Amino acid sequence: MKTNLIWLGRVMVLIIGLALVGAIYESLAEAADAKAYPPPGQLVDVGGYRLHINCIGVGSPTVIIEAGLGDWSTSWGGTVQPEVSKTTRVCTYDRAGMGWSDPGPLPRDAAHFAKELHTLLQNANIPGPYIMVGHSLGGATVRVFVHDYASEVAGVVLIESMNPKQSTQSPEVLSQSESQSQPFSFQAALARFGVARLLVKVPAIAPSMPAGEEAYYPLYIRPQSFQTTDNEGQGMPASLAQAATVKTFGDLPLIVLTAKLNDIPGWSEWQTELLQLSSNSQHLFAENSGHVVQFDEPEAAVDAIVKMVELVRLLTQK
Repeated sequence: MKTNLIWLGRVMVLIIGLALVGAIYESLAEAADAKAYPPPGQLVDVGGYRLHINCIGVGSPTVIIEAGLGDWSTSWGGTVQPEVSKTTRVCTYDRAGMGWSDPGPLPRDAAHFAKELHTLLQNANIPGPYIMVGHSLGGATVRVFVHDYASEVAGVVLIESMNPKQSTQSPEVLSQSESQSQPFSFQAALARFGVARLLVKVPAIAPSMPAGEEAYYPLYIRPQSFQTTDNEGQGMPASLAQAATVKTFGDLPLIVLTAKLNDIPGWSEWQTELLQLSSNSQHLFAENSGHVVQFDEPEAAVDAIVKMVELVRLLTQK
């Protein structure tokens, strides 16, 4: 019995020691990454925490890109943003807790994202009119933003946007706000001790990511990113419910860009239904892309956004 207790004590000491070493390793790695990969844009206070926004190019209207679940500016800054900037001003940003942005308060849902984004644009002195671009779950945020700040939006591009009908939960459940308590993330817990950093590599994250996006992996692998992704995932039902309350954009110009290689059952029908949001809509296709158009066929995303810029400018001249 005494021998067993001795061995148990040794095992506990070893586990604690490894955890301590892992935590120190993770802390040092994050500090080195922060020095090696500074934010390309500016950090703007939005009420006690800062969000990162990066704007390049000149001209109006200004394009604002809202990334999908667990994604941020880096995915769009390598190819899509530089190409669009040849035509007009274009901004990518990081939601709270993602990329270079500070963590933000719960819940992490579309209504909160839209409010944070609007505060960010105001505090960063980035006036409208805006062309709002939403990818995947980011489409839900764009729908809410267009509703809440309609006078500031000149056009919308939905790229592989989620449709509220994708949710299988009842409207009553969907409409409930997420818990204010911090949810536990197993991945974030492992990441705090450096385990995720040792196990997860870039090809496993985004095999089609363009070369040169060196900052993606260091930002992705942090405990903060895992925790925020879980928070956003838990907020997804509420985000879709909030988007569902926005029934129409009126005659606001709308482009829906759909990936031909996305074979999720029902996806094509859900995409077509999004066209009903506006009486002035058109459907474009990324012929050689799956869901992550920004990696698989970035030129299709660029073409859709630039087409909307030209359309808005034409309407402004009339």
